[in-house]
This record gives sequence, C-alpha cells and structure tokens, in this order.
Amino acid sequence: MSAPFAIRVPRPDDYPGWKVLWDGYNAFYGREGETALPEEITRATWLRFFDAYEPVHALVAHQGGELLGLVHFIFHRSTIQIAPTCYLQDLFTAAPARGRGIGRALIEAVYTRAAAAGTGRVYWHTHETNATARALYDRLAERSGFIVYRRMLSQPPGG
Repeated sequence: MSAPFAIRVPRPDDYPGWKVLWDGYNAFYGREGETALPEEITRATWLRFFDAYEPVHALVAHQGGELLGLVHFIFHRSTIQIAPTCYLQDLFTAAPARGRGIGRALIEAVYTRAAAAGTGRVYWHTHETNATARALYDRLAERSGFIVYRRMLSQPPGG
C-alpha cells in the first residue's frame, strides 16, 4: 500500500520538481525536442502562479518532499453566466505515481477551489486519443459534446 499523498499550492522552492512534471506533461502532448516550449514561456507560467493579479493558479500533489502531479487552472468571465468560469488547463501525474487517485484528487481540489471562488462551472479539454484520462474524466464530469476548433495566429516572441 502506498503512503498517502497531499494536495497543496506550489511553493517557490518547488520549481525543480514542478519543472520535471511540466516537461513530462508537455512531452505527452508532443512539445519536446525541437517543438519544446521556449524556456521563457515555462518561466512566465511558473511566475504567474505567484502573482496575485493573475487568474492562473496551480496545485501539486506531493509525498515526502516529492511532487507527483500538477494541475493548472484559470478563472475567466463568460458571456452566458454572471459567475466566473474555471478552465482546468493542465493535469499531469508522474508515470510511477499513476493509478493512485492523484489525477482524481487534483480535479476534485480544483472543484473545491472553484466552488470557493463562486464559479458556476469547471471545464477542460483532452485529446481524443487520451483514453486512460478520458476514462477518469467520464466518471468526474459530463462530456459537453462540443468540438474544439482553433487557428494559430502569428505570435509575438515568446508567445
């Protein structure tokens, strides 16, 4: 039986452990090697978690000083409700820690934070091939039926 893990807000000294998870998350979605995110985006993302004026938030799962998983979420306005909406943008658990309920605990922690902030909804996307995660998501939320469209525009440096 595995020792229990806990969920908390990251601390500035968590950067090395968070970065390992962040790199793993990005690699899962094909952002590694030549397609890796520029370091300035990674640093900006990390610093946003500690800026009270940013709507970007993070939680980490940890055990005995080791980070096991991360979740990033953003509060934003909506045109269809007064209450803010919460977008769960990133969720990742280190491979050796999978199957222990960390992903579920991170999502439920976002639900708790979102409810405390008065949000009316939490939503997220995943790739259609992410079958393992989708099995969990189907138990924790309803599939909206919406299909995501996007068009990449020219980006400023570091964007």
